[in-house]
Amino acid sequence: MSLSLLEHSSYAPRRFTRRKTLDHLTPAARSANMAKIRATETSPEKLVRSKLFNQGFRFRKNDSRLPGRPDIVLPKYKVAVFVNGCFWHGHDCRRASLPKTNSSTWQQKIEKNKLRDQKNISDLRSQGWSVHVIWTCSLAAGMNEISDVLCGLRKNL
Repeated sequence: MSLSLLEHSSYAPRRFTRRKTLDHLTPAARSANMAKIRATETSPEKLVRSKLFNQGFRFRKNDSRLPGRPDIVLPKYKVAVFVNGCFWHGHDCRRASLPKTNSSTWQQKIEKNKLRDQKNISDLRSQGWSVHVIWTCSLAAGMNEISDVLCGLRKNL
């Protein structure tokens, strides 16, 4: 009774092959994880909005009539606020470090995001809007940047 090479377990074709990457998650688990990353209603946005609301400001969320769909729009003051994630928008802080795997693809994606952000900000400014960008790393450090923006708005009234 002899087994052919293909019937032997070590020579049998593998059904599921895993890519040799440093990622500890399966492709399906990684896809599910990435799908959970939101574009709107993020925790930093909610934090900024609650601070603005408590200060008496009324605003619109993600106004699609404006370039770049700003996260927070104060139409009365013509102010647009973007609450940017450090990684996704290429901030120069420790939170924005590129992944070690597939770094060229990530670099290109983040550069495109930065160019799009610059274009949206310049379009808004050309329409007469005041634009403020709040980075998530500054929210983690404290509410100083939000307070500075609020003080600036109050002074311009």
